[in-house]
Amino acid sequence: MWALAVMACGSRTGLFTDEAFGVVTNGSDDATARDGTRPPTTDASFDVAIDALPPIDSSTGVDADRSDCPDADGTFVYVVTAEGELFSFYPPGLTFRSVGPLVCPSTPGETPFSMAVDRRGVAYVLYTDGRLFRVSTATAACTATTYRVNQLGFETFGMGFASEGAGPAERLYVAENNFGPASRGLGTIDTTSFVLSFVGPFVPPIPRAELTGTGDGRLFAFWPERTGPSGSRIAELDKRTGAVVAQSAVPIGRANDAFAFAFWGGDFWIFTSGGALGTEVSRYRPSDGTTTTPTTHPQTVVGAGVSTCAPQL
Repeated sequence: MWALAVMACGSRTGLFTDEAFGVVTNGSDDATARDGTRPPTTDASFDVAIDALPPIDSSTGVDADRSDCPDADGTFVYVVTAEGELFSFYPPGLTFRSVGPLVCPSTPGETPFSMAVDRRGVAYVLYTDGRLFRVSTATAACTATTYRVNQLGFETFGMGFASEGAGPAERLYVAENNFGPASRGLGTIDTTSFVLSFVGPFVPPIPRAELTGTGDGRLFAFWPERTGPSGSRIAELDKRTGAVVAQSAVPIGRANDAFAFAFWGGDFWIFTSGGALGTEVSRYRPSDGTTTTPTTHPQTVVGAGVSTCAPQL
């Protein structure tokens, strides 16, 4: 069972993939929380607190700085599968294109778990054993990072980049996902030193989740409901604290699905898979609350990533 949120050549992206894809700088292995403490192990039950939150606001935030971006309408969402292949996905055409198989120096038998893509088009792919790799979205070439596994108890996690303010600076956010009753909370990873820092517990608590961010500085989480036959939630998070500030229910997904999601053009693109039948690709549009499932993918999508240069509307 994989959890993935949140997050493919020829380059409609125009992102600086090969220029940015290079040797990783060695950094410290010391992992400390921002407040000097270790993160708590959350064991809270889920209650009506989530339901009491307002729905996600469909309007964009502050105007994003896109001076370093290619044509926003030409950016891709990238997805990685449990079968170990990287694809691009272009939402307007509902088209997938294979970038190539991943040949990461991973432990035999381990597979991709989650993925995020930075502003320059470099993917970070987490494997099921907690190892983190850098992957070119132009060629699928893969190199190891100096990330030390299981920092602060974050053995596996969902992840996504979000701009700091309105960009162009951004940060990699991670949501702990060790399959406990609730996630430990929100953290960040410095992609130079590869040190993980704790931001705070999710309040109200949420289960395993994937993340996606936007160029105007917002951060969102997605997770399937733990009770009932189907249904999921999308929530907006306070990046400074881990607080859940808004949420909307979406009528897709099941508790044990593999999942991933990404924000593109004002919509959330959600990838859910129960296993052998491939992946359903759904679009949730917060501006009118509609959810559709316009296409599928034959493999099991476990991670999705999108540049913060992607269009917001």
